Amino acid sequence: MNSQYVAYLRVSTHKQGLSGLGLEAQREIIRNHLHDTNPIAEFVEVESGRKSERPKLKEALTLCRKEDATLIVAKLDRLARSVSFLSGLLESDVEIVFCDFPQANKMVLHIISAISQYEAELIAARTKASLQAKKSRGFRLGNPEHLLNKHRQAIQNSINTCKAKADSNPNNKRAVAMLRTLVKENHSYKEMAEILNNEGFVSSKGCAFTKSTVYKLIKRYGLL
Repeated sequence: MNSQYVAYLRVSTHKQGLSGLGLEAQREIIRNHLHDTNPIAEFVEVESGRKSERPKLKEALTLCRKEDATLIVAKLDRLARSVSFLSGLLESDVEIVFCDFPQANKMVLHIISAISQYEAELIAARTKASLQAKKSRGFRLGNPEHLLNKHRQAIQNSINTCKAKADSNPNNKRAVAMLRTLVKENHSYKEMAEILNNEGFVSSKGCAFTKSTVYKLIKRYGLL
C-alpha cells in the first residue's frame, strides 16, 4: 500500500460541520487511522452525497495519480451514496481506503454502497410521505397566499405596536390634552402648531410641531 495519502472530506451543508459527521470528526478519524501521520493534502467538499459533481474530489484524484498516493476517506458514505458513482471510483486507477472499513474489497464496497443508496431513498420517501400527510390534513405547503397572509399580519402587528407606543408616549398625551382646547377655539392647524411650540410642547420624537403632526394627532385621537 502507498505510504502517502490524500484526504477527502465531505459535508452536505455548512451546518453539518457541527454534527457527528462534521469536518473535525472526519479529520480525527483519518488521523487515528494513520497513527498521527498527516496526509500530504486535504480536500474539503460541500456537496450532497447523491450528486456526482465533485470538483474537489476530482482535484484529490488528480493529485493521487501525480504523487502515487492513496485517497483516504473517513467513512464510506462521505464519498458517495450512489452505487453508479461509487462503482466508477472503485474501477479507477486510484487506490481508496475507507477508515471505517479498511479491509473491504471492491465487491463488499459495492454491496455497502447499494445499502447506503437504499437508505437515502428511504429517507426521501419518508420525507415525501410526511409532506403528503400534512397536505391531506389541510396544511398548505409553500402556498403563496398563506405566506402573503402571514406577511400582512406581520405588517398589521407592526402598525399596532407603533400605534400603542404613540398612544402611551407622554409628549403625545400632553399635546393631545392641549389640542382638545385649541380645537374648540377653532384655530387653524398652523396656529395650533405655533401655540404648542411657543408653550414648549414637543412631539413624540422630541421635535417641534408642524401643521402635519398636529393634523395627524387630531385625526388619530378623533378630536374633530
